[in-house]
Amino acid sequence: MKTSDTLRLGGALVIGLALMAGPSHLSAATTAEKAGEKAEKAADRAEKAADRAEDAAKDAPVGDRRTTSTTKEPVSDSWITAKSKIALFADGRVKGRQINVETKNGRVMLRGKVDSDEAKNAAEETAKSVDGVKSVKNELQVVAPSKREAVEEKDDAITDRVKREIKKDSRLNKANIDVKTNAGVVSLTGEVPDITSSAKASWTAWKVVGVKSVKNDLTVKDKK
Repeated sequence: MKTSDTLRLGGALVIGLALMAGPSHLSAATTAEKAGEKAEKAADRAEKAADRAEDAAKDAPVGDRRTTSTTKEPVSDSWITAKSKIALFADGRVKGRQINVETKNGRVMLRGKVDSDEAKNAAEETAKSVDGVKSVKNELQVVAPSKREAVEEKDDAITDRVKREIKKDSRLNKANIDVKTNAGVVSLTGEVPDITSSAKASWTAWKVVGVKSVKNDLTVKDKK
């Protein structure tokens, strides 16, 4: 029952009781009637105020409406990766097909080759603008288009040599290690059993002919 209805009913009851008391209480009935009229008017004002508040809430912009949660819905790493690739493909400053995107716990990793420092910076800027991205690690290598083909052939050869060396090691061979090379820079990802194995993987890759440096992004299973 609305507040206005309750007030009206209360006023009517007061008048009825006063009339039932007889003529001697006519003055009381008159007073009660006036009180009832005041209650009814107050109820009308309350009802109109409620209607105005409801209309104002309906007309308010979506961004101004309050919700029970002030946080955004969490997004998955695969969603962030996909949205980052779409953004990179759409950016005229960056050739998205030359860039590999990986995401872990909202942290984006960019690998691959770009034509210039401007393209490298633009790729990082674009990735950071994607919703849900916590940080961006930019490991893109700048390679001039004229040298791209020769560099890629060398990178493929380096990757194969590093993989062969890893397989030779009985401990590393059992680990889940992925190898990628961009302009002579080897990136290692995956999981190893301990920090010693992680260090050994870096050393094994670094010894391979043609490797300029090693980016070790391996996850250590046992961090003790």
